[in-house]
Amino acid sequence: MSIHFDARQQTFHLSTERTSYVLQIVKDGYLSHRYWGKRIHRFSDTKPIVSIDRPLSPNPYPHRKDSEFSLDTLMLEYPGFGTSDFRTPAYRIQQENGSTTTDLRFDSYEIIPGKPGLPGLPATYVECEEEADTLRITLTDSVLDLRVILDYSVYDSLHAITRSVRFVNAGQQTLKLLHASSVSVDFDDADFDLLHLSGGWSNERNVLRRPLEKGIHSIDSKRGVSSPQHNPFVALMRKETGERFGEVYGFSLVYSGNFLASVEVDQYDATRVSLGLNPFDFMWTLEPGESFQTPEAVLVYSDQGLGGMSRTYHRLYRTRLCRGTYRDKERPILVNNWEATYFDFNEEKLERIAVQARQHGIELFVLDDGWFGKRDDDTSSLGDWDVNRKKLPGGLRQLGDRIARLGMQFGLWFEPEMVNEDSELYRNHPDWVIHVPDRPRSTGRYQLVLDYSRTDVCDAIIEKLTEVLQSAPIRYVKWDMNRHMTEVGSAGLPPERQRETAHRYILGLYRVLETLTSRFPDILFESCSSGGGRFDPGMLYYMPQTWASDNSDAISRLRIQYGTSLVYPISSIGAHVTAVPNHQVGRVTPLEMRGHVAMSGVFGYELDLSALTVAEQRQVEEQIRLYKQIRPLVQFGDFYRLLSPFEGNEAAWMFVDEERTEAFVCYFKILAQPNSGFRYLRLQGLDPRSTYLVEGLNQAAGGDEWMNVGIRVPVDMIYGDFRSCTWRLRKLE
Repeated sequence: MSIHFDARQQTFHLSTERTSYVLQIVKDGYLSHRYWGKRIHRFSDTKPIVSIDRPLSPNPYPHRKDSEFSLDTLMLEYPGFGTSDFRTPAYRIQQENGSTTTDLRFDSYEIIPGKPGLPGLPATYVECEEEADTLRITLTDSVLDLRVILDYSVYDSLHAITRSVRFVNAGQQTLKLLHASSVSVDFDDADFDLLHLSGGWSNERNVLRRPLEKGIHSIDSKRGVSSPQHNPFVALMRKETGERFGEVYGFSLVYSGNFLASVEVDQYDATRVSLGLNPFDFMWTLEPGESFQTPEAVLVYSDQGLGGMSRTYHRLYRTRLCRGTYRDKERPILVNNWEATYFDFNEEKLERIAVQARQHGIELFVLDDGWFGKRDDDTSSLGDWDVNRKKLPGGLRQLGDRIARLGMQFGLWFEPEMVNEDSELYRNHPDWVIHVPDRPRSTGRYQLVLDYSRTDVCDAIIEKLTEVLQSAPIRYVKWDMNRHMTEVGSAGLPPERQRETAHRYILGLYRVLETLTSRFPDILFESCSSGGGRFDPGMLYYMPQTWASDNSDAISRLRIQYGTSLVYPISSIGAHVTAVPNHQVGRVTPLEMRGHVAMSGVFGYELDLSALTVAEQRQVEEQIRLYKQIRPLVQFGDFYRLLSPFEGNEAAWMFVDEERTEAFVCYFKILAQPNSGFRYLRLQGLDPRSTYLVEGLNQAAGGDEWMNVGIRVPVDMIYGDFRSCTWRLRKLE
């Protein structure tokens, strides 16, 4: 059992194979956070709670019953507001008299084998009860008859703890939920750096690290999606922590909409981290008897640096968040016609691309935007998911059959959450979009957002997409989303519930995705949002891979894919070789480097293969041959970051299989430096007691030597910009 309750100490000790998390009932039912970190055998309270009378920190008892006790100085597990704690609360409730003061006290607990699901929301899961245990603690506010249920699920062998919260209105008055974090954790010091992933379109998930100072540090999204600006993830790192060593605490939210991550350092140098729904423009009405469920937060502690944290997230998300046929299945190598043709194509042109792709060994042909309605540019027809018979006279069925006869799978692009004003759908249903009365409807890319908070809209989308997906031998869907929310409101909600629109949209989206992925279990769904604008754990629950960025420039992708790997498994990172000059930044990089970067993810091509020289086509064939050999290693092996592109002129990483019998190493140099020295790359993840042969070098050495002495980067790599090389290592018997 990974959860133990000590009745004498009134402590709950949650433990995995590597970590411990302890909380305690103190005083008259306050739930206090006591410890989170490296596993301890038994909690004996060697660092007891210290209470002293602090000026301006009131005590919650009348008549100075205990003047030294204040919630303002106590490490709390799910703090509220108004009863002596002045720090950022984890939640806020407004009652009918306008007050937002609440007072939660411990009521009861139960320990549940396994891990219950979250109705209507994505979450990590178990395949048998033995994989996890769940602690369910009920807190109550006796004045409001409010019950707040905290769930803690402990993955023993996967070294992670998940948290979520359910609010239940058991009283007689209507309550308004103004703020609902999924997790709040207090630390008794502030000796941390904050790490998060930020950026923008075509520049997603830059790794940013800064020291904590007094005050509030926050990242968020108010765009209706998790966004390319900030990812729903933060980590606290000890000052000395790096890639391989040191303590790090990770917080990741399984959600695809507006979120807030807040880190507050108070006057006593204590730190509070909270993560959950963004309270900005949010309010949820809780009628008597109703409940509200927050998304799940996933907590990971590592004393093996960022690399240890990442590999924990990778394994958990790859095996117990992603689902379906393709969770454990190698992903096909694809070619996408977008940058080869854009909107200008017909059936013969597409088949020529597919024929050449098949000759090179590519396994999946994907038809991108422009196949429906009157779609010759991006100004019209989104929402009209009927085949454009001028371009495809035989429809999707005929094209799909022609692709299948080549021995390839057929895939299709959709953008089902959007509509153009110039479309039959919008002309027939102008009220089906996110909008507010008496305001202009802002457009982005000539698009409006369909109102997925409405059941009738979701039902219509499910029906139409089901029709399309049944019409042809479709084995892959790229699900795009290219517009963030403005004028956020719904014609389907009353005035008092308008601030529920954004969250209800996400719940509606999840219902649509759950329905379609269940109906079509053999289709590989890939998420996209103007590239990596919605790369979050919530989407991975329905779609096991995400297009990492619209920017496929090899140099840009070094940072994008490196940053993405902090949390997300390599099997989830879509990466393609595209044409040069690159269509996003104009850079010209060698085909070799573009291939090495792209094959460090879910590999594919997005260019006109017929425009390549004969030598380049042979190079493409070699890249595909190599990737098919290393595909299981890349997609399902352990990932180690060796050199950061955020810290210098180089990048390097490697993949090691679970048994540590083989490895694949990639090294990238960005710009040549005059008269530079030689580089020796220290490897990671090998068995130090085994001998490994480096193919091509015909050189064998112990795993300890490869990791501590290193492998020399070829001397000729000092010449020229944008250079890359790879090594394959095999364990000798």
